[in-house]
Amino acid sequence: MRVTNAPASRERRRRRLKLAKGFYGARSKLFRTATEAVDRAMRLATAHRKLKKRNFRQLWIGRVNAAARQEGISYSKLIAGLTKAGVALNRKMLSEIAIRDPEGFKSIVEIAKNA
Repeated sequence: MRVTNAPASRERRRRRLKLAKGFYGARSKLFRTATEAVDRAMRLATAHRKLKKRNFRQLWIGRVNAAARQEGISYSKLIAGLTKAGVALNRKMLSEIAIRDPEGFKSIVEIAKNA
């Protein structure tokens, strides 16, 4: 009698095709193509998690810069002033304050200008 390991092979294929669900065309249907697509997707997912952090920081800095310029100060001068004043606010929080609480942001800008 021949041993084929069929249940294990089938399960392995099923798992891999499940990961490729939603991919276009053969990438979600054929085992080998799906394997290549999933391997690439997993590899890029790692890189893109890093990229996401970079993109968000860029967005926050852009927002803070825009808000700071409305108050008549450049982004770099604002950050330098806050550092000198010992204000430990990160870019994310600064951008949130700039959006949701313009008056609060004005007071932060004043602190930076005075420093």
